[in-house]
Amino acid sequence: MGRATRDGAVFTVVVTASVLVCAVPVTVVVGLSGAPRGTALAALLAAVPVGPLVACFLWLDRYEPEPRRLLAGGLVWGVFVATAIALLLEGVGGFVGGLSDKRMLELSAPLAEEASKGLFLLLLLWWRRAELDGVLDGIVYAGMVGVGFAFTENILYLASAYDGSPDLGPGGVHALTGTFVLRCLASPFAHPLFTACTGVGVGIAVSSRRRAVRIGAPVAGYACAVIAHAAWNTATVYGPGNFVTVYLILMAPVFLLAVALATWVRQTEGRMLAGALADAARRGLLPATDIGWVVDLAARRTSRAYARETGGADAERAMRDYQQAVVELGFLHSRYLRGVPPPDFADRGRGYVARISEIRPSIAFPGQVVPIR
Repeated sequence: MGRATRDGAVFTVVVTASVLVCAVPVTVVVGLSGAPRGTALAALLAAVPVGPLVACFLWLDRYEPEPRRLLAGGLVWGVFVATAIALLLEGVGGFVGGLSDKRMLELSAPLAEEASKGLFLLLLLWWRRAELDGVLDGIVYAGMVGVGFAFTENILYLASAYDGSPDLGPGGVHALTGTFVLRCLASPFAHPLFTACTGVGVGIAVSSRRRAVRIGAPVAGYACAVIAHAAWNTATVYGPGNFVTVYLILMAPVFLLAVALATWVRQTEGRMLAGALADAARRGLLPATDIGWVVDLAARRTSRAYARETGGADAERAMRDYQQAVVELGFLHSRYLRGVPPPDFADRGRGYVARISEIRPSIAFPGQVVPIR
């Protein structure tokens, strides 16, 4: 068994065990947060922003789609493990430190929650480093964890708002509506945005040859996540006026900046992929004429549609497999050219080249003659 296979198995076992262990306490906490009717309604409303947010991160991840099982693992980690760890740390911090609820929200919550969410990224960096090719991958995985965490947290807040409490008031539909608008419509991006800071740091670490950067970048990313999270929580503590000010002056611009950064990184990935594949083609690893049909996303869709029209579902599947193998080779070769190849670089490279050579005779791009199968 190769090192990559062992690392993948260990990562899978750790994540699966963590999810199973943490699912029970989180389920109990959610169930006890309100009446069954309130909790069910809260879960339904909390799910509203999940689909659009996941779709956004999948859109960012189109050049080299990450393994769906890892993306799902990040989402489930946020729902169960990160939430359970955060609840435990916050509970211990409140008991030992004697902090008030406001101080817990301002200080303890950002530290604990960003640590619990960022832990998934550190596990990826440790055991599945080969799956991380740069900043965009870090943002995508961080976003999935943040979406999962926000889902569970929103259930707790929405159920509490509906059922009411001495601190929150009598509850009911009015309170539930206000909480839903604030958390699910006005700021559904908050947790993914905070955790994306850690993701950027992890992505920088993967791309660097300097030990100081590999250690310091994730730490700096985590610090930025905590600061942004603390600023946001503090704004919610000191009244609606302060919240609106922070939302307009800080959160909205930071969110737009993050969107611009992610879009720019995505475009940069396309140029990087084209350059790496051009070098690979000069080394005889694939036909240079195929690069455009893989790098350009519109051309990629056109070639798949052409394969489906001329050869049916099997031809389309072969085209998808070929394009995926070329993309994986391109990102792997790019890391080699930057001097940061993964430990299993040679084995993975040979596997991709073998797959490309195997599939290429059975596919044809638009304008080419379809081979007889």
